Amino acid sequence: MVMTTWEFIQNIFLALGGLGLFLLGLKTMSDGLKNAAGSRMRSIIGKATANRFFGFVFGMAVTAVTQSSTATSVMAIGFVNAGLMKLKQFASIIIGAGVGTTFTAFLFNFRIDPIAPFFIFIGVAMYLFSGKKSVKNIGFIASGIGILFFGLSTMGIPLREFSQLDGFQRMLITFENPFLALLLGLLFTAIIQSSTATIGIIMVMYIGGVDMSFTTAAFLVLGANIGTCSTAVLSSLAGSRESKRAALIHVSYKLIAGGISAVIIVIFPGILIWFQETWQYGNEQVAAFHLAYNLAASGVMIFFTKQLVKLALFIIPKQSADDNLYRLAYIDESKERTPEIIFAQAHSEICRMGTVVRKNLRLAFEAFFERDAEKANKVMEVEKTVNYLRSEISAYLTSVNSAELTEEDISKLAAMLHTVSDIERLGDHAENIAEYIVSEKSYRKYLPNDAVDELYQISQAMLSTLSLALDVFEANDISRLPQVEELEQKVDDLCDLYLAGHMARLKNGECDPRSGVVFNGVMSDLERCSDHALNIAQRALVESNTVSA
Repeated sequence: MVMTTWEFIQNIFLALGGLGLFLLGLKTMSDGLKNAAGSRMRSIIGKATANRFFGFVFGMAVTAVTQSSTATSVMAIGFVNAGLMKLKQFASIIIGAGVGTTFTAFLFNFRIDPIAPFFIFIGVAMYLFSGKKSVKNIGFIASGIGILFFGLSTMGIPLREFSQLDGFQRMLITFENPFLALLLGLLFTAIIQSSTATIGIIMVMYIGGVDMSFTTAAFLVLGANIGTCSTAVLSSLAGSRESKRAALIHVSYKLIAGGISAVIIVIFPGILIWFQETWQYGNEQVAAFHLAYNLAASGVMIFFTKQLVKLALFIIPKQSADDNLYRLAYIDESKERTPEIIFAQAHSEICRMGTVVRKNLRLAFEAFFERDAEKANKVMEVEKTVNYLRSEISAYLTSVNSAELTEEDISKLAAMLHTVSDIERLGDHAENIAEYIVSEKSYRKYLPNDAVDELYQISQAMLSTLSLALDVFEANDISRLPQVEELEQKVDDLCDLYLAGHMARLKNGECDPRSGVVFNGVMSDLERCSDHALNIAQRALVESNTVSA
């Protein structure tokens, strides 16, 4: 077939215009579905449980509604960045999203091209002339479906013309190499930012007279599924390290699933023959393969979400809590300041502050028992950063709009502010203990060995109490609260026992009277630290009502 230059240019424009209409229709339909679902969609993703199978179902359902796995992944990364979602939740949701996106491919099987303009007319009329929001949303969906199929039909005209050209056929022969086809599908999807659009184009070409083998179509589908993670990567670049890890999980899942599937198909080509023999029409074959691939990939990878998270943490390791303390690691003030986001980000920052203080207490004990002035001075320096964190976290918490707070939110806000105060007081006690080394009047050198051993036992019991209390607060796991109470009581009992013993030593003249100053002071600090730890754990009773574990 011979095509003039002008005809060639016209067909290029027609194909691009059809692609533009298709993408517009897809977005219009997606927006209508999301608007019809309302704010519940955001809360469904945000409150997805840590159970991987619930997360899978959530991801699949949300994507089936929004008709965009890209939208689901970008939204989920936003939740990770805001601290509303953990990486293991993200992994299960993104795996489910791959299955949810196959719905559109089956929608393409219903050839409504001849009546697509009618859908557009009805949809626009409903949107323009109805005063009801629900009717407007339905009109948005109807017009989106019409524009989508009209775009597909428009694309099909020039593609059928191109299929008759010798150069186009030679190009398709080049892509008979399955891995080149996979690469083309990946790159094209990364450019247009929609795997659904790529699948639609593949179906139009495969059933529209283009001389394309099913092997090429299948590998283009595999490439499209991998390329869809490009948007998630871009959306994570300006986010936190956690959001970058989430994007890495998405990429890892798609690469592993797509790569293994490609190798299996090359080794066992009969798999593709089975699809061709089972489904009569080309569009059904592509849609069935798209669904089968995503079901198989998700069915296997859902059991490896922990490994995906570990891989992401290995490639992008967590920063030490001591790294650059004069900063906020989880609070991003550029984000929307809804109570939900403020509380989630503050919760993560408070947990980080707790980790910093726990390490500083341990360092204070090392300084005290080793009589190391250098370590004691370091404790003093870290305490300055603890005060900075307290000030910044408290200011961020109080920036929430009180008009948006429910009674439950007010209780949670108060609990968080009290927790910040308790952690800051723990830092003060670490400083007090360190001062017994750097102060000339500490009398630390007068403590007998028995007294040092007793204080060491209490310090270890207190650290165990604090560690468990911080874990309870971070995970909102109130089931372990009785253990914290038991450990706190053990600290109190040890303090009572050893204080009585030291008083007996002083009375019997077994130690220097000046040792009583430091013994009583350190013991008081340890007992109060234990009390603050219990307070922190008990705040989980309030936190657990609204913050996801």
